[in-house]
Amino acid sequence: MTTTLRPSGPIDEGADGARARTYDVCDNGHPVGAVEIGTDPRFGPTAAVLRSLRIDEAHRRRGRGTIAALAAEEVLRGWGCTQVRLEAPADDPATRGLAAALGYTVRSRNMLKDLHEPAPAPPDGLTGRPMTEREFAVWLSTAVDTYAQEWTRRGVPEEQARRKSELDHATLLPQGLATEGTSFHVLAAGDEVVGHVWVARETPQGEPIGYVFDVEVREDRRGHGHGRTLMRLAEDVTLAAGLDRLGLHVFESNTPALRLYESLGYATTRYNLAKAL
Repeated sequence: MTTTLRPSGPIDEGADGARARTYDVCDNGHPVGAVEIGTDPRFGPTAAVLRSLRIDEAHRRRGRGTIAALAAEEVLRGWGCTQVRLEAPADDPATRGLAAALGYTVRSRNMLKDLHEPAPAPPDGLTGRPMTEREFAVWLSTAVDTYAQEWTRRGVPEEQARRKSELDHATLLPQGLATEGTSFHVLAAGDEVVGHVWVARETPQGEPIGYVFDVEVREDRRGHGHGRTLMRLAEDVTLAAGLDRLGLHVFESNTPALRLYESLGYATTRYNLAKAL
C-alpha cells in the first residue's frame, strides 16, 4: 500500500501571513485519515504546527501515521518553515511516543493545580503586596528581552522568539498594570523586593482559571525558598479572584522550577514538543 497526502481543501491564508491546510491521508487513493498543518502566528511564518493527525482505527499500527507526519513535514519545508511543534495531552502517551520516534523533543509542559484552601502565610520578615507603577515600569523595560532569551536558549530561532515575546506582552497587557484580570505582586523583605509574580485570568478550555505568566526571584536571593512563597502568593491571589484552579507553563529544561511545581501539587496536563525542519 502507498500512503500519500491529498489536499482536502485550499490553503487557508490569514491577513498576517499565517497558513493552514488539511489533507486526507490516503492509501492508494482511498482516505484512511487526515492531517492538519499550519504556521504559528505567535512565532511567525517560519514556525509550523502539526495541529492534528488521525488514522482510522481499522488502518492503524501499519506505519501510516509516521509516513503522514513525515509527508506533512515536507510540505512545511516547502512553505519555508524551519521548526515544527505539536501538543500532546498528558494522558496520550501514544502521541508522545510517535513524536519521539519522529525526532520531536519535549520543549515545555503545561501544568495545573486545583486550589482548595488558602496558602500558608509568608515566612517571618517577608510580605506580599501589589506591584507599584514604578516597579512595573522597571519590570517591563526588560521583560520582552528576557522572555525572548528564554525561548532562544531552548532552540527557538531568535526572530521567532522575539516575535512571540513582543506579541504576548502586547496582547496580554494592553493597559499595562491596569489590564483587567491581571495581577502583579512582589515579595518584599522589609523595603527590599526579592521577587515578583504575574497572575492573570485565562479561559484555556472555556472555563476560567488563574494562570502564572511570570514568576521570578532576584538572582542574588535565590536558594532561600522565595519561589515557593511566590507561588503560594499566586494561589491566594487566584482564590481571591474567585477561581479555584491555577495553571502555568514551564520549560522542560528548567529542572528546579519543575521540581518546585510538582512538590506544590501541580500536575502536567500537556506536553509541548518541537523539531527542527
